[in-house]
Amino acid sequence: PEPVTDRGRGLREGERAAVDLFGAVVVRPAGIYGPGRDFLVRRVREQAPVNPRRRTNRIHETDLVRTLDLLLRMPEPPSLVHAVDAAPAPLGDVVAFLAARLGLPVPPDDGGSVSGFVYDGALLRSLLGHLDYPSFEDGYADMLERGA
Repeated sequence: PEPVTDRGRGLREGERAAVDLFGAVVVRPAGIYGPGRDFLVRRVREQAPVNPRRRTNRIHETDLVRTLDLLLRMPEPPSLVHAVDAAPAPLGDVVAFLAARLGLPVPPDDGGSVSGFVYDGALLRSLLGHLDYPSFEDGYADMLERGA
């Protein structure tokens, strides 16, 4: 990657240092959600403006924990894993799904332009065999049914 922000450059430098000093495996999780990690659900409830054009990736915390557990147990793990589910989606699709499930209007558009990235989770899925929550619909539906 070629980070363009100070935050991105700092993260990349940290990854390089961890690999150089400790031989670390780099895991890049997408937006983590699950019980207690309901930031986007709260934003929809608050009707906070969102950029529906932002490209997004997510991973349910259950699948992330499974990923980390597997990588720690592997004798020769891959050097880099994008921890993302199988369904990248524009933020507008995600908040529309949540709003419909919550019986609320879709939050207002903040006017932002197309941004964000879509990452390929094929390696993760080949390692895990399956995701417990392969899409944001699966994971958020479960969260909302459990009362998040």
